[in-house]
Amino acid sequence: MSETQTFTCSELEELMLAALVASNTSEGNAKSVAAALLAAEIDGRKGHGLSRIPTYAGQARSGKVNGQAVPEIMKELPGSLMIDVKNGFFYPAIDLAFEHFPAKAKANGIAAVGFHASHHCGVLGHHVEKAARLGFVALVVGNTPQAMAPWGGNKPIYGTQPLAFACPRKGELPLVMDMALTQVARGNIMTAKQQGKSIPEGWATDAKGNPTTDPEVALAEGVLLPVGGAKGAALGLMVEILSAVLTGSALSTEASSFFTAEGEPPSVGQFLIAVDPDAFAGNASFLQRIETVLDSIISQDGARLPGGRREQLRKDAAEKGLTVPSNLVEEARKLAGQA
Repeated sequence: MSETQTFTCSELEELMLAALVASNTSEGNAKSVAAALLAAEIDGRKGHGLSRIPTYAGQARSGKVNGQAVPEIMKELPGSLMIDVKNGFFYPAIDLAFEHFPAKAKANGIAAVGFHASHHCGVLGHHVEKAARLGFVALVVGNTPQAMAPWGGNKPIYGTQPLAFACPRKGELPLVMDMALTQVARGNIMTAKQQGKSIPEGWATDAKGNPTTDPEVALAEGVLLPVGGAKGAALGLMVEILSAVLTGSALSTEASSFFTAEGEPPSVGQFLIAVDPDAFAGNASFLQRIETVLDSIISQDGARLPGGRREQLRKDAAEKGLTVPSNLVEEARKLAGQA
């Protein structure tokens, strides 16, 4: 068998949908999850794409994530929402948020959404990009199971603490910045493990603080290193406060693994802020001035904007399909009962 297989986008989405529906996940929730994983594959974010199906399905089957959960609004104010994810998948909850917060942000100039008792949030950049397409400047953060030590420490306290920011542009894809606050997201390490590859030195240490290139050691007992040293660790604390403490969700030290089917639900949190430029400098002024800033960057030889590959990747996926590892395809087919 070839090491890879190529699918159209719709074929791959249908396969992931079938695997999830066969794994104790409602069809509505499965559609939301499969769409998010497909978007990750299209944008080259392999650690958040098809590779998540075995763990998502395993957790739905064991009950670690509630595949039947229907998220609901637990608290609402003129400029804010608190959504109870009910230990289900995050993607249906962010879909619910988009039904409500844009009107709040337009009415008040700014809106915030907290997500309580949530799960893995995937590519955060996709959620703020969607907000930017509606005209908002948006920031979203989330905490994850412990992986990163505080600066000067050797025991993990924070997760990879992803954050993403996006803003609209006139006639262009939104500007999107999406990053983990560790040197690399755990999903990249998981992908290396699935492919039998080592990881670069500098991504993680073993339990004793020694550098490791073994993805299994990094995932099982290691500590991921913060980006930017002490500054990255401090930002990790900020994300912990916004996403976990503010939403009443599990701290990173309390959250169970995203990668195993055993144990209690992770019950982590996320926090989204959306700002309407019209409430401040004005939309026309914002769109003009953001291009001034970005032009000063791209006018320099060798400089590029964050997320600049998305447009070409999306075009390629639409025209040529998506090439994915055969072992992941076979796992998904077995879960779907198609093998």
